[in-house]
Amino acid sequence: MAATPRKNKTARRILAAGAGLVTVGALVAAMPSAGAAGDRSGGGHGHGHDKGQGRLVDVQLLSFNDLHGNLEPPTGSSGRLTHLNEDGTTRTIEGVGGVEYLATHLRQARQGHPYSITAAAGDMIGASPLVSGLFHDEPTIEALNGLDLDVTSVGNHEFDEGARELARMQNGGCHPTEGCFEKGKGFRGADFPYLAANVTNEKSGKPLLDPYFVWERNGVRIGFIGVTLEGTADIVSAEGIKGLKFGDEVETINKYAKVLERKGVKSIVALLHEGGLPASGAYNYDCDSPGPGNGISGPIVDIAKNVSPQVDALVTGHTHQAYACTIPDPAGKPRTVTSAASFGRLYTDTTLTYDRRTKDIVRTAVASANHVVSRDVKPAGDMTRLIDRWKTLAAPIANRPVGHIAADIENPIDAYEKPLGDLIADAQLEGMAPADKGGAQLALMNPGGIRAPLSHKASGAEGDGVVTYGEAYTVQPFTNMMTAVDLTGAQLVTALQQQVSGPNQAAPKILQVSKGFTYTLDMTKTGADRVVVSSVRLNGEPIDPAKTYRVAMNEFLSGGGDGFTVLKEHKNKLVGASDLDMFTAYLTAHSSASAPLPVPAADRITVVK
Repeated sequence: MAATPRKNKTARRILAAGAGLVTVGALVAAMPSAGAAGDRSGGGHGHGHDKGQGRLVDVQLLSFNDLHGNLEPPTGSSGRLTHLNEDGTTRTIEGVGGVEYLATHLRQARQGHPYSITAAAGDMIGASPLVSGLFHDEPTIEALNGLDLDVTSVGNHEFDEGARELARMQNGGCHPTEGCFEKGKGFRGADFPYLAANVTNEKSGKPLLDPYFVWERNGVRIGFIGVTLEGTADIVSAEGIKGLKFGDEVETINKYAKVLERKGVKSIVALLHEGGLPASGAYNYDCDSPGPGNGISGPIVDIAKNVSPQVDALVTGHTHQAYACTIPDPAGKPRTVTSAASFGRLYTDTTLTYDRRTKDIVRTAVASANHVVSRDVKPAGDMTRLIDRWKTLAAPIANRPVGHIAADIENPIDAYEKPLGDLIADAQLEGMAPADKGGAQLALMNPGGIRAPLSHKASGAEGDGVVTYGEAYTVQPFTNMMTAVDLTGAQLVTALQQQVSGPNQAAPKILQVSKGFTYTLDMTKTGADRVVVSSVRLNGEPIDPAKTYRVAMNEFLSGGGDGFTVLKEHKNKLVGASDLDMFTAYLTAHSSASAPLPVPAADRITVVK
């Protein structure tokens, strides 16, 4: 079926515009030059009326990031925030997020603001719960249209299903193999532009999507430049991004800031899917204490210090952290840098004071704050209806029980070893251990592939402690195929060292390990030295550097994803079932209503701090 007509959409110059072409390279090469159409003016969504033509105009910028298709309120630790009290203590805020409530909060925030823009910094889709992921994230795009999103950058997860599928998200049309999901309805695609200034065709150098977008109302013009992290190719499947290059974030933003400046657009916001790590996990922590940007680390710090002073604000993401602080630009002037955690739990409200005479933002007047998406407001009826509609379609698959748990099995973001990580690694080991399935002796699981906790409280009518297929899918939505490979003991140790060195030194990616595999991580040291080599053991026996071991892992890891380049050196790969199938099979085999699965002890990695 053809897509239904799309409203308020300018034709996007994006690779899949020519559906008859067969390769990404050919599609991108066929596009016209990116410069011409990038200067589209966006009228916005008309939140109010112009109340005057004074010299200074307050423009409201509402922003969020890393939604990951979380339409329903996230559960467990994924639905919590930490609040920092004035006396330095903290408290946990339970029950936050959910697109029904995000919609209400955004709509309330826009009231009284005739100049209001809503923008996002990537990962709106991908790694999504079943109610969105089962339908290739069409429900989330539909919800974002309803939220009146004006513009977003792409993130790495926008490429989870490849560049072609990202094109369909933008341009609409039914899924190429599964068709249309609702009888008599097509998919219209996104009403907002996806920006990817630093994603280019390797041969032509042309951007995959529009590099920038210009929002305009009553002569007030603000340009948005969208980029994803340069390292995207290292953390997504290589197959879907063949022929694409991911460029340097700073160089790209600075390049298009000059383009916008030449077009007379002097007020510029960068939407950047890369982020930082504040010193506190509290959403309201002041990361300008004791000085501008002193309380934040990670990639965003160097990026912000080098992005052109022409850029007035940076909306960031990727790290799933919350911050609203200032980092000095190359000229030494303070510049706001924000991130709204993840899963729709927060939104950021930034006031950009626009000077009509200079056509620029008055930096000293910029103010930003993160706001909790609490559930004590009336849910937006249109979003409730949207969710109910898609849940009804998903119900026959989503509601099937697959196991039982005795209590919450958490996936805490700040823990190196996670109870849920242990459970998943054990499931993968069991699935790949039989001789005819791969003969695995241990399993390794990437922490970023675990997307949500398992909550004991029922999400529907299934009853407390029952794990449904939909809940298991939300935990492992990628449906990666499992592999069993040969690695030497020396390669295994190198893999452990790569968790905390090289690209992972600043933000360690600690692999979750199966039962019987143990070692000590000494975080008082730096780099590869953090792994105590003599402590690495399998079933109590020290790892022999010269011996060959059979190791289970998903295809993302065996392809060297997340900076684990040594894992690409494997031999004798055997491909098994999907990670999700192994997870659900393990839950079914090892639990029942009378004997639910206990919470794993998370005692395999000894951490010295």
